[in-house]
Amino acid sequence: MSRPFTLFNTLTGKAEPLSIIEPGHLRFYCCGPTVYSHAHIGNFRSFLTADLILRTAQAIGWKTTYVTNITDVGHLTADDTIDPSGEDRMAKALRSKEGEGFANVWDLARYYANSLIEDWRTLNLREPDVRPRATEHVREQIRAVEQLVAAGAAYQTTNGVYFSVPSFARYGALSGNMAANSLETAVRSVVVDPEKRDPRDFALWKMDPGHLMQWHSPWGWGFPGWHIECSVMAQLYLGPQIDIHTGGEDLIFPHHECEIAQAETLTGSPFARHWVHTRFLQVEGKKMSKRFGNFFTVRDLVAPSRDSGRGIAPLALRLALMAGQYRKPFNFTFATLNDSARHAQRFTDAAALVKGYTDRNGSDTIGDRLSDSYNRALDAMLDDLNTPAAIAAALDGVKVIFGARNTMSGASARAGIHFLEQINALLGIVSHESEDTTRGGVDPLAEKVEVLIEERTEARRAKDWVRADAIRDEISALGIELMDSSAGTTWRRKTELTS
Repeated sequence: MSRPFTLFNTLTGKAEPLSIIEPGHLRFYCCGPTVYSHAHIGNFRSFLTADLILRTAQAIGWKTTYVTNITDVGHLTADDTIDPSGEDRMAKALRSKEGEGFANVWDLARYYANSLIEDWRTLNLREPDVRPRATEHVREQIRAVEQLVAAGAAYQTTNGVYFSVPSFARYGALSGNMAANSLETAVRSVVVDPEKRDPRDFALWKMDPGHLMQWHSPWGWGFPGWHIECSVMAQLYLGPQIDIHTGGEDLIFPHHECEIAQAETLTGSPFARHWVHTRFLQVEGKKMSKRFGNFFTVRDLVAPSRDSGRGIAPLALRLALMAGQYRKPFNFTFATLNDSARHAQRFTDAAALVKGYTDRNGSDTIGDRLSDSYNRALDAMLDDLNTPAAIAAALDGVKVIFGARNTMSGASARAGIHFLEQINALLGIVSHESEDTTRGGVDPLAEKVEVLIEERTEARRAKDWVRADAIRDEISALGIELMDSSAGTTWRRKTELTS
């Protein structure tokens, strides 16, 4: 390893080399989404941070155990504050126009969980070792709440079971919300249970007869609080202590603060050594919002235009979301997306170029320069996931490949293939690592284009030129440029995109 793997630690407020519990084995947890709708690109920027941590750790030879959850119960509309109030996000979604197609909240949860996994693969994110669902771990959550009650850190009211914040002296260390009076002021407006002992206390178990998902517990029928889910699932699959916990910056308080209090009370040991948070994403300089018309899901951007999408190459979208370092606020623009589309095409073209020269004679003339480019990309990722520098180094390597195209030997071509494979393993921006199209596929536009090209080829064989030209126009309308040659028809996306 050329240098330590350094990440900014929210808990200490500074960038620190990772000090993992078991040498050579990284254990980490990423907070997944609540599956009441399609995940948006801001969600996926946070998931990309975890993916890049995973890839970087694996690039330096570490074993990894990676867990990211699906929240399919328990997340209420007021969970951004400390005391869950309001209504369940999935119950609210079931009453929406989109929810009309689902028989019940369980079907809705399954549908959007499957949607998440499809979009995950579309953006070339590596699969976690475990993707636990909250509804499948209610028994473990009940046991954890029982232990907290037995330890005197939680208590029951008529409406639920609450964690006693005063029982945990370090509450607020992650977010900096240390002063009891400021915390009380922040949550006073959403305190809904008069039996709570302290306004800061948060729900571990809720009793609500109107809630659509219910389980029997020692305290009666109810459902788990949002915060207890992640503490329990992280420790179940990763052990009492983990190396890294990641998520969006909106989760620092109260969610991650509450996770720490629960987990450390249960074990008596520090929960996570390193806390990594991804900053918010804006779109064209504004907060992403349906009201502003700038709210995008992955499928909004990747799906073909005739399916109400924009036909953007999935790896171009991945590149665009990586264009800014995770720790800085990021303004997602169509100008950035245009640049990323051109860069993605450069990687595609470079891969096609080197594959065509492997059978030539001659010595390697570019391997050393490509190794230098890769090492610079790896060093950038080890330096707090500096993705802009890593992408620049990867593009430098592509420039080397194109610079040698007129004198390319088989040995140089193989060095180019090796470089692109290394870059893809590190950054995931050259080609999809999974071509499984049985569960959603990786690029819906590509599938449509290939079908249309086959139809056009058949029309040309039959000398039906009117039909062939009509298909070509249809393909062009999808933002695709065709190139005909004696070897057949190839295609590429037009890189200029509009907002």
